[in-house]
Amino acid sequence: MSIDSLIRNTIRSDVLAVPGYHVADASGYIKLDAMENPYPLPDHLATELAQRLANVALNRYPVASYASLKQRICQHLGVPAGYDVLLGNGSDELISILDMACAQQDRRAVVLAPVPTFVMYARSAQFAGMDFVGVPLKADLTLDKEAMLAAIAQHKPALVFLSYPNNPTGNLFDDNDIVEIIQALGDTGIAVVDEAYEPFAQQSFMARLPEFDNLVVMRTVSKLGLAGIRLGYLSAAPALLEQLDKVRPPYNINVLTQVAAEFALDNIEVLNRQAAQLRNERTALSTALTAIPGVQVFPSAANFLLVRVPDADAANAYLLSHKVLVKNVGKMHGVLTNCLRITVSTPEENAAFLAAFTAALAA
Repeated sequence: MSIDSLIRNTIRSDVLAVPGYHVADASGYIKLDAMENPYPLPDHLATELAQRLANVALNRYPVASYASLKQRICQHLGVPAGYDVLLGNGSDELISILDMACAQQDRRAVVLAPVPTFVMYARSAQFAGMDFVGVPLKADLTLDKEAMLAAIAQHKPALVFLSYPNNPTGNLFDDNDIVEIIQALGDTGIAVVDEAYEPFAQQSFMARLPEFDNLVVMRTVSKLGLAGIRLGYLSAAPALLEQLDKVRPPYNINVLTQVAAEFALDNIEVLNRQAAQLRNERTALSTALTAIPGVQVFPSAANFLLVRVPDADAANAYLLSHKVLVKNVGKMHGVLTNCLRITVSTPEENAAFLAAFTAALAA
């Protein structure tokens, strides 16, 4: 028996065909490719958190209800009264839970989203045995509402994902367009508004959950400053949330994540101040980039900026050679030709990036 034969005979052909999800090694680099909050917790809070983590009973399973963590999320993060949350190991697991709950046994269910967008919508749909339909954005990166409505009428998707603001473009889709999409789905499809960057957009559909039984609002604490603990949450109509929760693994949030998240939410004002700092830095970085000849800066409500340059491959190679990591998204989709996505960071890292970026364009 050979390992090649074993893999060929057991692993799905579509899994064999798809490349792995690559994460670049950031050791020694200025890391502006993953939309992380660059600010750590203040020293006094880090010390207190360390003491709490040291007292965690690692020999015990988590309390499966996660009631105390959910209560803090509902209290501090704007979940409507009477609504609960479902927790996931980052948004990635929540996307998988949604797909698994909606993948039909007797037919290929459809996941639909505007593209380009977060790659895990399509990837997770594939692994759940669903068909993914991407509806291209307009050339100005806005939502093509008419094309979305036509695709909904044609494909009758079980799930429509709307990144709000969108990754990798950074823009907020029009609220009225989103409402039309939710209404067009009716009782045959669920609209998932993914608000991963809500701390920087400061616009949300969370308060509108009671208006729409088929609306799910999904978020993560990663961009808020807790990427390392891997915690996502979503809220929806209680009856829908009850069904989705059946798919969730019983102990999917570990005790260290739970304690760290509860501590962070008890000190949410610190994270909110950091988000405000990054919003200010976003404005400053956008202004500086706009002043560089040959650079097009797209509007952003996230903690990153999308820019178009004359030659993204050459600029990215120069930045890499100078130990600066950004995301070259030019190959993702035609509307992103020669585009780079740049995470907004501290004033010092932004200045270092700007110096290298200006030199890259001059070279």
